[in-house]
Amino acid sequence: MATNTINAELFAKMFLAGAANLEAKKEFINELNVFPVPDGDTGTNMTLTILSAAKEVTVLEQTNMQALAKAISSGSLRGARGNSGVILSQLLRGFTKEIRGYKEIDAEIFAQACERARATAYKAVMKPKEGTILTVAKGVAQKAAELAETTGDFEIFLPQILEHAEYVLSRTPEMLPVLKEAGVVDSGGQGLLEVLRGAYDAFQGKEIDYSAIETSSGTTMVRPGVQAEADIKFGYCTEFIIMTEKKFSEKDETEFKAYLESIGDSIVCVADDDIIKIHVHTNDPGLAIQKALTYGQLTRMKIDNMREEHQERLFKNSEKLAAEQKRNASSKAKEPEKEIGFIAVSIGEGLNNIFRELGVDYIIEGGQTMNPSTEDMLTAINAVSAKHIFILPNNKNIILAANQARSLTKEKDIIVIPTKTVTQGITAVINYMPERGISANETNMLEEIQKVKTGQVTYAVRDTRIDDKEIHEGDIMGIGDEGILSVGQSVETVAKEMLSCQVDADTELISLYYGKDVLAEDAVRFAQEISNLYPEADVDAHFGGQPIYYYILSVE
Repeated sequence: MATNTINAELFAKMFLAGAANLEAKKEFINELNVFPVPDGDTGTNMTLTILSAAKEVTVLEQTNMQALAKAISSGSLRGARGNSGVILSQLLRGFTKEIRGYKEIDAEIFAQACERARATAYKAVMKPKEGTILTVAKGVAQKAAELAETTGDFEIFLPQILEHAEYVLSRTPEMLPVLKEAGVVDSGGQGLLEVLRGAYDAFQGKEIDYSAIETSSGTTMVRPGVQAEADIKFGYCTEFIIMTEKKFSEKDETEFKAYLESIGDSIVCVADDDIIKIHVHTNDPGLAIQKALTYGQLTRMKIDNMREEHQERLFKNSEKLAAEQKRNASSKAKEPEKEIGFIAVSIGEGLNNIFRELGVDYIIEGGQTMNPSTEDMLTAINAVSAKHIFILPNNKNIILAANQARSLTKEKDIIVIPTKTVTQGITAVINYMPERGISANETNMLEEIQKVKTGQVTYAVRDTRIDDKEIHEGDIMGIGDEGILSVGQSVETVAKEMLSCQVDADTELISLYYGKDVLAEDAVRFAQEISNLYPEADVDAHFGGQPIYYYILSVE
């Protein structure tokens, strides 16, 4: 029997099923990311975005199309994280704007909503790139418009749209060479496809697991930025250094990694001359230590109970949030509104302090490891008592969320300086001149951040091929503004090779910001080595305290 309309109740089920399926597939989507860095990946960002909307849907008192559309649009816009999450929120915003005036959706309305979703998302991106989630959304809109002219039966309409979306996704490697080189399809497009697949399952009446979504009856929902204790498969974060007593061959490294994988995950094994740095999450640290002792003596051993830390962090975060909210409310009432304010995204005690010392009013904790949401941006904007507020995203994956927060802010003038790295952010705020106007400062900061070259040294979390470089899990990578510049086994060797690609005759200053896993004395020694290599440039070292990245460097 033909199904020619979808009512609000069915659409709500389809949306929630799409969200649940995306959540279930997020790790698979994360693995499609071309860049093998330990960051807030596409699957995670899209999932947190859609779960924010799903939460709004589950608490609706009445299910009609208008209320449903508002909940999906508002929830996804505010919960949007990362570029992929922002684009998904814009797709949902466009789609729901089209359907909100109807009691039921037919094929023609559905097609119009798909087209509005496409147009809204393309408009939100300054330079739309084909071979991405946008291309899949466009393919869906085009197919929906074509089918709406020949059939009104959703039993025919929906599976053909889904089939075409799968085809368009399969073509993305032909549109983006970097995808073809890595041998993957676009991760954002895959995320959108998983939402569509979940929605179609619900349309067909299949049994859906909604356990990731908080319902009005109190089912637990996975909350942004918080890993549920039940999700912590391996409870002990185990780190140590092996001082080898014999040669540690490639075969030894392969065998040791394989052993660690058999007892845990999140493995890093980096060999450098006569020392090997090990990181593993496991339920039995003793096994890792016992195996390591067969290669040499151990030093700098550190074992943390992540389940205990998780509970403590939840408690501390709740206390911190309550205190911060009280403090913000109090200070907001007392502080007179000033002309100019600054918000910066940063992570790491040292980097946070640098921004504060430079006059930044509000630090949003986040960055590569956890992209802040639009809601986080709005909270910061509300907390800063200023007429004009500069936002420094300091990560290319956060710029869209900052722009989205700007568009949602009516009472204050928000200026987003599209800083892609913390070094650009530091340069931007240093070059702010109080005696100049808003427009002149914006222009000056935009010009100055283009003069900064940034290098970041971290480790690979997966095997891939990119920029003509074969990369394996655990390798050290030197990442420049345009891609990966060096790959190797030694942090300092990789950093030097990366700098050799960035330093030129005009270089005057090289700044090193060392992370929480680098000792101060090692950073000072390394800075001196850099100074010896480039005697014409001033070289300084600062404590950044950032996780994941051993060094962040700026070349000016």
